[in-house]
Amino acid sequence: MKTVQISLNSIDKVKSFVNDITKFDYDFDLVSGRYVIDAKSIMGIFSLDLSKPIDLNIHAEDNIEDVMAILKNYTV
Repeated sequence: MKTVQISLNSIDKVKSFVNDITKFDYDFDLVSGRYVIDAKSIMGIFSLDLSKPIDLNIHAEDNIEDVMAILKNYTV
């Protein structure tokens, strides 16, 4: 598992983020305070406080470089 901080501070950024990570079969969790939600759930993301960076847990063992290349637009 790898954890990175991301920023999703606009509606368009949230939509493109969900579209990008749904291409992968891995599990992704967003952690904000005591809340943990599925990062592939657009409704779940909008339930979080998006004004500050959020931790993204990537549950992948291999080919993490491909995921990180996609996430470079969102990392803090």
